[in-house]
Amino acid sequence: MKLRRRARMAVLQALYEADIAHHPAGEALGRRLEEQSLPEPVQQFARRLLSGVLRYRGQLNTLIARYAPEWPLDQIAVIDRNLLRMALYELSDPAMGTPVKVAVNEAVELAKLFGSDSSPRFVNGVLGSVVAANDLVDLEKADLWPEDDLVLTPPSSAGSKERAGVSP
Repeated sequence: MKLRRRARMAVLQALYEADIAHHPAGEALGRRLEEQSLPEPVQQFARRLLSGVLRYRGQLNTLIARYAPEWPLDQIAVIDRNLLRMALYELSDPAMGTPVKVAVNEAVELAKLFGSDSSPRFVNGVLGSVVAANDLVDLEKADLWPEDDLVLTPPSSAGSKERAGVSP
């Protein structure tokens, strides 16, 4: 399995754990990264993706609601909602370096692995509509969630806390 897919899987699992068990997402990601022994650049990719999803989730949620109007956000399956957030963030952040086709395909493939039977079609449909409209989050103009809501734990220091900024 490709390294970035493994990183995306770790982020998806961390977001799922945070949503379901209310564990800090950074700690959950740290555990996943330690289990997988990914190279440092791939770990940085995963941390940036998690940080971006957390920091811009308000705008990402608005975008999801706009392109899936029949589904209130809280009624979208946790896996599907987080896959959409992840792909939309990747598409919105040029520094992630993810081509559109790759971001959409990766989200659909992860939906096949972790979602329900209808997840791949749903995820593909929402992302396809967003891409067709070229309606992504403008990260420079977006309002961020409060910093106190963004405490992540880096994998190397289990006890200390670090602010989750969007790293360069």
